[in-house]
Amino acid sequence: MTVEIVVTQPFTDQKPGTSGLRKKVKVFEKPHYLENFVQCIFDTQHEMEDAPLVVGGDGRYYNRQAIQIILRIAAANGCTRVILGQGGILSTPAASHLIRKHQARGGIILSASHNPGGPDEDFGIKFNTPNGGPAPEKVTEALYTATRHINRYRILDTPEIDLDKLGATTVGDMRVDIVDSVSDYADLMEQLFDFDKIRERFQSGFRMRFDAMHAVTGPYAREIIENRLGAPKGTVVNGVPLEDFGHGHPDPNLVYAKELADYLFGPDAPDFGAASDGDGDRNMVLGRHFFVTPSDSLAVILANAKLAPGYRALLTGVARSMPTSQAADRVAAKLGLPCYETPTGWKFFGNLLDAGKITLCGEESFGTGSDHVREKDGLWAVLFWMNILAERRQSVAEIVREHWRIYGRNYYTRHDYEAVDSAAANGLVDALRAATATLPGQQLGSYTVDYADDFRYVDPIDDSVSEQQGIRIGFKDGSRIVYRLSGTGTEGATLRVYIEAYEADPAQHDLDTQQALAELISIANNLAGIRERTGRNEPTVIT
Repeated sequence: MTVEIVVTQPFTDQKPGTSGLRKKVKVFEKPHYLENFVQCIFDTQHEMEDAPLVVGGDGRYYNRQAIQIILRIAAANGCTRVILGQGGILSTPAASHLIRKHQARGGIILSASHNPGGPDEDFGIKFNTPNGGPAPEKVTEALYTATRHINRYRILDTPEIDLDKLGATTVGDMRVDIVDSVSDYADLMEQLFDFDKIRERFQSGFRMRFDAMHAVTGPYAREIIENRLGAPKGTVVNGVPLEDFGHGHPDPNLVYAKELADYLFGPDAPDFGAASDGDGDRNMVLGRHFFVTPSDSLAVILANAKLAPGYRALLTGVARSMPTSQAADRVAAKLGLPCYETPTGWKFFGNLLDAGKITLCGEESFGTGSDHVREKDGLWAVLFWMNILAERRQSVAEIVREHWRIYGRNYYTRHDYEAVDSAAANGLVDALRAATATLPGQQLGSYTVDYADDFRYVDPIDDSVSEQQGIRIGFKDGSRIVYRLSGTGTEGATLRVYIEAYEADPAQHDLDTQQALAELISIANNLAGIRERTGRNEPTVIT
């Protein structure tokens, strides 16, 4: 076994975003492409030589091949120990937990999250820092700089290892501990939630369905929900991770998890339904004939947090991403807790969590989390709901409607326009940005603009500044429209439009969301010229 020094040239498209580097599989399969990026991780994170390094991914196509390459590069760069999920499988929150538990120097997580998988679909890689969370901008910028100047990478000439065999093995002089992907994470969940109480609910006839969408959480959900909590076999469906997610789109929303939604709104609906995404960090929660928005889910969890054993101690605060509805703000105010508004991206929550400023956090894109890891955690959120349901012995609909009676309802929707021409999407946002100075005071339909800006965030922990985080249009009555371009896709741009209105009157809490927000939706479309600029007559996804 020898270390090969391979001459290479930079690629111009390796700028990692909020969720790392995401491209089509065929891009990652180009000679030197993945190797360059991985080498740059080691070139910029010099302390990695002291390991351990956590490695794993969501099991999508190219996951296994990528891991073999990563191990050989890690060994060639002096890494002494890797902790690897069996079969190359680790959910993103489980990887975060392992990094923290083993005080690792960081982790390399292979995932394109909720994006489709397969030979012609998406792949991704990101580096998580020793706190278990996504790399902050100073790390990703250093990594990007390195990718623009790389001229060689180091790789060990050695045979592939068996990724499925538990226990210790070696790659050159580097020890590789292949661990059970599920057990450590399941143990952590058992510490946070009242498994005995949830188990009793199943014994008394509580019914649920968890759709793993042929993604990474299948083994986790089966171990926890069926084995440890005693739910009937078959409660977890689509539980075997597949490289192409069973030809599905592992994004837990009403469009891509339609089969689950139809079941929960059908004649034989169970008490509770949930789904998670490709890498296990997102969730969707449903009751019988009732959909819970991600924003409401965060607010309900915050209001009921002390029902879960792991959260009975003092809550320090809550944070939400800027586009997320203000429902959690109302709960925080009533509980006397600070509430932080951050840009989209879990790394911003990480600073607040590390500083002890918050206990819970969430964003509207079906992500919720807490100080137990430094990533959003889909299965954790589902278990939190199961704990609340077991304690309160009410239906999902009853819990949410009671929440609205106490705090009021924030009607909220997100309209996604996926794979929009990038130039058209950028032109739309640029035009809105230019208009923000003149919008305050204008009458748009029955709404008066109170403020308009491009969200700017000054991190209260490290004073770092993040500019241009989304166009905000706020109205005198507290309603909002937010426009943002998402960086999680691999084709074109995804334009996200968020619309929110607050309703205090309980008599008005059962309106259809799209109907309740119809005028604001029309204003949002016309103000941005969505149809004219993108050619789209309707959103790809409405949540």
